[in-house]
Amino acid sequence: MSLLYKMITGALLLSLYTASHAQDLKPFKGKIVDSLTLEPIAGATIHCTMKECNCGCTSDANGGFHINCSCNNACTTFVVRSVGYQTVKFNTSDATVIYLRQTTSYLENIVITANRGESAKRSETPVAIASVNAKTIQETKATTADQLLNKVSGVNMVSLGNEQHQMSIRQPITTRSLFLYLEDGIPVRTSGLFNHNAILEMNMAAVKIIEVIKGPSSSLYGSEAIGGVVNFITAAPAALPVLKLSLQGNNIGYKRVDFISSLSHNKWGFSLSGYHAQRRNGFIEYSDFNKGTITARADYRFSGKTQLSNSISWFNYYSDMSGSIDSIMFASKVFQNLQTFTYRKVNGIRYHSTLSHNWTNQSRSTVTVLYRDNLIGQNPAYRVKDDYRRVGSVFIGKKDLAHGEINESVFKSYAVMAQHRQELKWKRAAFITGISMDLSPSGYDARYLRIKKDTISRKYVSYQNTDSSLTDYSTRLNNYAAFMHFEFYPFKKMKIVASLRYDYFHYVFDNNLQPSAFSGSSDTLSSFKRLSPKIGFTYNFSSQAGLYANYSEGFVPPQVTELYTGVKVPDLNASVFYNYEMGGWLALFKNKLYADVSIYHLQGTNEIISVKLDDGSFANQNAGKTLHRGIELGLNILPLKDISFRISGACSQHKFVQFVEKGISYNGNEMNNAPRYIYNTELWFKPSCMRGWRLGAEMQHVGKYFTDPQNTATYKGYNVLNLRIGYQLRGLDIWLNVLNVTDNYYSYLTSKSSFGYSYQLAEPRNFNLGLAYDFAKFIKTKK
Repeated sequence: MSLLYKMITGALLLSLYTASHAQDLKPFKGKIVDSLTLEPIAGATIHCTMKECNCGCTSDANGGFHINCSCNNACTTFVVRSVGYQTVKFNTSDATVIYLRQTTSYLENIVITANRGESAKRSETPVAIASVNAKTIQETKATTADQLLNKVSGVNMVSLGNEQHQMSIRQPITTRSLFLYLEDGIPVRTSGLFNHNAILEMNMAAVKIIEVIKGPSSSLYGSEAIGGVVNFITAAPAALPVLKLSLQGNNIGYKRVDFISSLSHNKWGFSLSGYHAQRRNGFIEYSDFNKGTITARADYRFSGKTQLSNSISWFNYYSDMSGSIDSIMFASKVFQNLQTFTYRKVNGIRYHSTLSHNWTNQSRSTVTVLYRDNLIGQNPAYRVKDDYRRVGSVFIGKKDLAHGEINESVFKSYAVMAQHRQELKWKRAAFITGISMDLSPSGYDARYLRIKKDTISRKYVSYQNTDSSLTDYSTRLNNYAAFMHFEFYPFKKMKIVASLRYDYFHYVFDNNLQPSAFSGSSDTLSSFKRLSPKIGFTYNFSSQAGLYANYSEGFVPPQVTELYTGVKVPDLNASVFYNYEMGGWLALFKNKLYADVSIYHLQGTNEIISVKLDDGSFANQNAGKTLHRGIELGLNILPLKDISFRISGACSQHKFVQFVEKGISYNGNEMNNAPRYIYNTELWFKPSCMRGWRLGAEMQHVGKYFTDPQNTATYKGYNVLNLRIGYQLRGLDIWLNVLNVTDNYYSYLTSKSSFGYSYQLAEPRNFNLGLAYDFAKFIKTKK
């Protein structure tokens, strides 16, 4: 009995001892968030620093974590790791919100556009891809997208004023449908209705990162992804409350107000952002504009595996269309404008809802539904033509008469996209498969305008509407696609990637006018189909150096205006581009120096050009061949703790191989508006002894180029210097950007035609002063 009594007594004492210590165990919970965007970071690992302790966990979809350590509270220091972020240590006595900073190692940067929304390290992606990260966006305080995109090597986005633009990525500066613009991986506009000003529809207040793929990506994204793909990635609802308001303006009539608000509660996450910008009495006559845009997003997490994300954007844009100025005005520095009534207006709504589900840690599916409703109305300056003109050796027509048009383009889109990713144990393989369907009914009409011109001032002073309809048609554009992406590691240091996409386009054209060489073809059906492949590999010699190579194809079906407008019988095929490229990356001196280089050879075939027929008329035909070659280089250096330096540049050549347009041969000529050399270099100084201050200097160089395809005239190019200074303290941010510091007088874009020279005048020196404040941080400080 005594032995039994002792055993029972010992067991009770042990139970009491264990229970008392268990009560001392204090579970620790917290949240892991991005230090810049305040977005929750899912999948971060949290581990105790003690070797003999195995305590740890992983952050959930909301960034939250919960640790109930079994080491009798001996473990008080933990380490947090997440791909793409710097490793952080924290003590359990610290705040429960752990902020992670993005890594300074460019090879560890995460990109998502190259894999259709699936994240991958830059060093494991066999394409020329670059990103403008959240830190750069926040520090640049850009008023237009070109101020950000031109920091990427090989990109030359040309401002046409008031957020209007043209683009150059592995192509000359152009308005052609050779670039694909995405928002969160979804095309901003439907295929076949390309508009080179699509970016002006973006809500830049909602954007956290911009990724740029250079070269064809039709194997994943379909048509128009030729020169490059630009993906604007918007911010998810923040893990912590955000209520930010900013005001800015400059001395040449520009004003803007932005707002960003975000919060998360339980399974819900909400964000609302937007801005209103306007220009009044700018440096050049007749250049006013205003734009308003709002994006609302609501995310709901059904569980740790299933999430629904909903986003809707509204935009309303109006701008005077000042057009370019002629050589006389440019030489005499006259800031007047010949236009007094031309305009461009754009308004619409984009909505998408994405349901994603993780079946396992290796299996994920997403389904997205999309709706677009878009209208573009114009009284375009580029359609205004003088009646008085030269024909042969004589002039005919009336000097006080000109001709123009008012047009309107509308479309709606109903689309669905489904995608699945499956990871395999064999060779770390993974494949992505998906299908998509986009049904986009559209309409277009144009009416003739009779314009009165003042023969003394040369201004177009008024216009008269007429009953004459130039064009009036509707089109149903249907695009069906299926794609597959496969990747695996045959060796530890080598990754092979292959993609294949099939696209089928079906156009139903309905002409509401009598068919003619001007109003367009008769009612008809057209279809286009294409298989677009890509194959490539990466090989990393070490964690600091690697190379890649790929072969890819891209295609562009004829745009509706090319196929049906001004032709009696539509007979066009898709333009096809063949791309060969290779490149590599190198990091030295503990990531204080990073270089990224790419070399490409891009051949364009079946390009659509206007061909002179035997009867003297003109028709669009697939008869053009072009060649594009170049080297792109990005270099980032951290010479000192407080100083960073970047240079991004490209040396390229764009040539006509076989191009006879309107009876004129351009064979062997360089393509017009194609600078051989472009670069953007930037230096930042952030003194640690003056915390919160930043000072940056940026130089943009655009080299000489031919202004006409005949190669008879050139423009010298330009250099422009920008300075930026800012101060940040808690929720307060103040900045002053001085753009075009030297007040250089130049043209963003210069062209020559049979009508003479045209210049897109650049903005003079201007001072942009701004103030931003996060009221949520103020409220938390008061508490």
